[in-house]
Amino acid sequence: MAAVEVRGLTKTFGSKGKQVRALDALDLEVSAGTVLGLLGPNGAGKTTAVRVLTTLLQPDAGEARVLGHDVTAEPALIRRLIGLSGQYSAVDENLTGRENLWMFGRLYGLDSKASSARAEELLEVFDLAEARDRVTKTYSGGMKRRLDLAGSLIAHPQVLFLDEPTTGLDPRARLDLWEVIRDRVRSGVTLLLTTQYLEEADALADEIAVIDHGRVIAKGTADQLKSEVGGERIEVVVHHGDDLGRARELLAPFALGGEVDIDDHARRLTVPSSGGSSVLVRVIRDLDAEQVAIDDIGLRRPTLDDVFMTLTGHVAETTEETEEPEPAGRPA
Repeated sequence: MAAVEVRGLTKTFGSKGKQVRALDALDLEVSAGTVLGLLGPNGAGKTTAVRVLTTLLQPDAGEARVLGHDVTAEPALIRRLIGLSGQYSAVDENLTGRENLWMFGRLYGLDSKASSARAEELLEVFDLAEARDRVTKTYSGGMKRRLDLAGSLIAHPQVLFLDEPTTGLDPRARLDLWEVIRDRVRSGVTLLLTTQYLEEADALADEIAVIDHGRVIAKGTADQLKSEVGGERIEVVVHHGDDLGRARELLAPFALGGEVDIDDHARRLTVPSSGGSSVLVRVIRDLDAEQVAIDDIGLRRPTLDDVFMTLTGHVAETTEETEEPEPAGRPA
């Protein structure tokens, strides 16, 4: 059973002559009990899709269903079935962690006693019990994100939407939040996760949909998408930047399609190749014969960065934002 179904979803912002099509006949499907990673750069349409699916925004055309219910015809019902944690925290920084969760419970229709009990349960689950009576403005960024995620789970949602949940967090806080998300998924929640961090989609998603300019351009598991790129990658870091040109000439014959990617700042050359370790040995010998000193060399499988670059021609983090900013708040 599909928990989320999207067909031909279209949304345009702006006035006539200055319109931006944030969603361009978008098609998506998320199977119940799975995680779909919606991967793309800023402005690709990820947040707009989430806002439509969580009833915060009306589409111009197309159809979207959550748990079989139409988002435009049955918004009140859908809001009782879902949870949302957006890019911008919905917590009130002048309230304590306990008070925030109690308030979310009341907004979702729980009585005061049930809201208090659920708040205490989630404070324990999200490792916030010791900070329950501190005002939220004293929380770290990672603590605020955990509290916001706890708020999205207050009413036991069947489908959870997380819109770039780890943006702005330090690496440790991101890893901690990943584990919390995995725990929620193990409990049976269906999750649609938007992210521009490729390693995040790789780590959390059962299936990945790559979105660019408002439409899905590829979909599959991380391994399936990587296999479409094909081959391995040879990476070489030269000791002297002046040797990048010579190294490129030496690596070109080993590159599939003759393409050699150069990162001048890191003094790194990357080439798609095939043949495994035997090719790597030949590259080392050729570089040594030409007295090109290297600091590092290795052979690796394609990553989602390679997939995204191949599909779109640009990296995932550099596209200019074109969507409307997300409003604060959550469905209630």
